Amino acid sequence: MSGQIELLNKVLADAKADNRAALVAYLPAGFPTVDGGIEAVKAILEGGADIVEVGLPHSDPVLDGPVIQTADDIALRGGVRIADVLRTVREAHDATGAPVLVMTYWNPVDRYGSERFAAELAEAGGAGCILPDLPVEESEVWRKAAEQHGLATVFVVAPSSQDERLAKITAAGTGFVYAASLMGVTGTRESVGALAEDLVRRTRATTGTPVCVGLGVSNATQAAEVAAFADGVIVGSAFVKRLLDAPDLPAGLVAVRELAADLAKGVRSRV
Repeated sequence: MSGQIELLNKVLADAKADNRAALVAYLPAGFPTVDGGIEAVKAILEGGADIVEVGLPHSDPVLDGPVIQTADDIALRGGVRIADVLRTVREAHDATGAPVLVMTYWNPVDRYGSERFAAELAEAGGAGCILPDLPVEESEVWRKAAEQHGLATVFVVAPSSQDERLAKITAAGTGFVYAASLMGVTGTRESVGALAEDLVRRTRATTGTPVCVGLGVSNATQAAEVAAFADGVIVGSAFVKRLLDAPDLPAGLVAVRELAADLAKGVRSRV
């Protein structure tokens, strides 16, 4: 392994050495604008996030809840392109030195070309790609391209994943495993629930790769709850909502920076 995946591995290992979970944030590129989105990603990293996932907006985001769907729609109507996603990765990484991944459905990458996308993501300083809808059985072409360019390939596991399936997924993935804490679409929730802890336990039985939990975390209390049993806490909809609710971009940047700082305290105060 080479390239930015080493940075991703180091950040996750350093968090573990500090006896805490890593804070992983998500924002779609191009939201509220391409430039505004870049500033928002920087603000989140400056606020205390360790890692950022930059979303590639999709016209049919079947796994995303209404908050992220709204942001994707704004980005798409603004004309966001893959080049803008890569620019977001580049500028966020260059400004902060943090690992930045792209989270995307498989279809845009497949149409763009696996080799081309991997090469351009690596050249932009990206650490890897999260592909929630790409079956492991159909991932070899992408994984070879990613490995060649020093990128992580992060797969998603869910509470419905059987142990045998978990082993197959974790054997193919690199960087970290994205554990979806609940069945259903993304969005903030009142409680992250016991399903997540059981899923992390079962996933860890198959791999030494860090396991990060997403879907539902929106505040420091929930972050602390998840940090008690996971290697990373992934937060997306809560950041998007702060930007959606803000009267303007400057206020939105303050809001996401403050949320990142609050969540960063949460992952350090494991309950």
